Formats: sequence, structure tokens, C-alpha cells
Amino acid sequence: MADKGSATKAPESDAQELLTPEQKDPVIPGDTPAQTGPTMGEHCVTDRPTPSGQSSTGEIIKLNEIDVYISKPADYPHTASKLLLLLTGGTGIKSTNNQIQADKFASEGFLVLMPDFLSGDTSPVSTAITDDSTSILEQVKLKAVEVTKSFMIDMWLARVTPDKVMPILHKVIEAAQEQYADAIKSGEGIYCVGYCVGGRFVLLLAQENEQASGDEEAGAAKTGPYIKAGALAHAASVTPDDFNNLKAPLSLICVEDDPLFPDAVRTAGEDAMSKANLEHEVQVYPGVPHGFAVVGAYPDVSITEAQATAYEQMLKWIKEH
Repeated sequence: MADKGSATKAPESDAQELLTPEQKDPVIPGDTPAQTGPTMGEHCVTDRPTPSGQSSTGEIIKLNEIDVYISKPADYPHTASKLLLLLTGGTGIKSTNNQIQADKFASEGFLVLMPDFLSGDTSPVSTAITDDSTSILEQVKLKAVEVTKSFMIDMWLARVTPDKVMPILHKVIEAAQEQYADAIKSGEGIYCVGYCVGGRFVLLLAQENEQASGDEEAGAAKTGPYIKAGALAHAASVTPDDFNNLKAPLSLICVEDDPLFPDAVRTAGEDAMSKANLEHEVQVYPGVPHGFAVVGAYPDVSITEAQATAYEQMLKWIKEH
């Protein structure tokens, strides 16, 4: 027999119980209201609208069997350029916005290589944001879909590991050292910028580590750093250990109250860099969503302005180093 209390309720009443006040508010600014845990932000797994009138100008090539989007300065190779690795967020190298981002750096004199370190395994797309006019039943359905999406995103994120990514980056760097030796020589090294999940690998490329050699008397051989200087924006999946053994100057763009790059990790990183006397800068941007620094149109002018400021911060850093 059905319980009288539940049997007399309208479906909307059951739905309302599933949507507590806490569940209606997004955990990450800009995420769907249905999200209830700190997973990847919407702006990392889907592109914002491409700014009006903009399109990409580079092309996708193969370097050491890895797909790479390449964007060159208009006067390259007649004029010396510096080599820049650009590591994307979850939307990958085929994202028009990511390609435009690479083109922006190329217009400033950098030969930009944007490798497919995800091996085509881009992040699952997120669902559309609900609004106040969405019915409770529709919100419940969207919540069920969003929970599934969040699970898929978390599973995807678990696959983006150093063991899988670093060998890909090393292959691209090896190929670049042969094919674009002039650009590396011009900049006296390789520069690197990264966004979201790509941001973590800027840190790992900036590390100097010891690798055991076959010769016991020779001891461990040192590897890295692989970059001369780096900049990372709203990084994700970073751990405090990622700040160990850093040797390249770094610029960090962070989002205030970002669950994907918690304050505890950021402050631990700042402490580690300071103790190591590593040249670095950290800027925390308030009132912006995780993913804001990537090219994309926003209706909020303040976010658009912050996006431009973040780009100038990264550009200034790599130009001065």
C-alpha cells in the first residue's frame, strides 16, 4: 500500500524535495544550478561563444605523430620568433576559441605550438544553464543529466594524468627542437602557457627532477626544466607537490574561491616558490568564473575586462623572460 503522505503529493512536491536551497546555487560561479560538487567548471568543458568577427588562422600538423595546432607570426621565418607551447583546457586543440588564443600569442611574435596532449579525448560537454522559468520537474530531469555529466567529467579528468600526458609533451618538444630550432634559439629556450587542466603541466615542465641512471656510480641524472618561463591560468588538478623543484619563472592567474584550485593549494604553492627563491607572481581575480581567461564572449563586461587583463599578464611575463 502506498504511503498516504506521499500518495497525495503532486509530482512537483517530490521534485521540490530533491532541490534543496543548497542544490539550487552553483558551487562554481557560472556552473549549472544543479551542480552540487566541485567538478570541472562549465567554462573548462565547453567553449564560450566565439567573439564576433574572429576566426582562427593556423593549421593542425603532425609533430612526432602528435596532432599540433600551429600558429606562426606573419613574418616568420624571415623575422626571428620565440617558441611557445600552449596547453589547452578540456576543449582541446580543435576548439576555435583555443585556436584564436594561440593566434593572439602568434600575433605578438611567438611561434605557437598547441599540442593535443589529450590524444583527442576532450572533456564531455556540460548541459545548458537553467533559469528561473524552468519548471521544477524540468530542473529535476536536468539535475539527473548533470549528475551523469559530472560523473563523466570526473572520470575523464582522472584520465588526464602525468603518466599519459608528459610523454606526449616530450615527443612534441623533441620534434620542435629539430624543426623549430631557430625559434628555440631565438628565445634561448621554450616558453609555455597553460589553461585549466593544461595549467598543471606548465608546472611539471618547469620542474627539475632526478631520474635513475643505469650507472650506479654516476648517480641519478637530472631532467628538466623543459621550459624557460611559464604562465598558467585557473589551473585544475594541481597538488602541492607540483610546486616542488620548480626552476623556471612562473606567473599564476587564479580565480577567487576556486574549488578547482583551492586556496590551500595556492598558498602552499606560493610558500614553496618563495622558499625556493623562484621568481614568480600570483594574481587572484575576483568575480570571475573558472575558465575566464580563455578567449570567449561574456555578457558581463567586467569578465571581458578581466580576460583582457589576464592575457596581458601572461603575455608580459613571457615577453620579459
